[in-house]
Amino acid sequence: MLDHISITVSDIARAAPFWDAVMGALLVPCVLRSDRQLGYGLRNRPEDDSHSYLSIFESRGPELVPDNRHWCFRAPSRPAVDDFHAAGLAHGGSCDGPPGLRGDYHPAYYAAFLRDPDGNRVEAVFHRQPES
Repeated sequence: MLDHISITVSDIARAAPFWDAVMGALLVPCVLRSDRQLGYGLRNRPEDDSHSYLSIFESRGPELVPDNRHWCFRAPSRPAVDDFHAAGLAHGGSCDGPPGLRGDYHPAYYAAFLRDPDGNRVEAVFHRQPES
């Protein structure tokens, strides 16, 4: 459904280790790095529009409003959800819900929640039952 997302942070150098770690845990590559921006995933092209893209922008102006916005990323597996959470905690994030099943959504909904160093709320989710 989403084509791209942009999240603002107050200090790109402080934010980069967190975002590199959590996106790496979800197997999403960093494809752009500058003094005020990070980019993860692949940008769409006319011949291939099947990708999503995440931009992290440094902003010191009034548009930086960390609040209860919620960004959820698909994980390729339950262990990737666990890795996402551990990587975020190890790189300046805080726990906003440990990895586990969230049966109130559906029986296989396995997710973890973090706050990035600026307070943005992020989640990783895996929707399928584990293979036996």
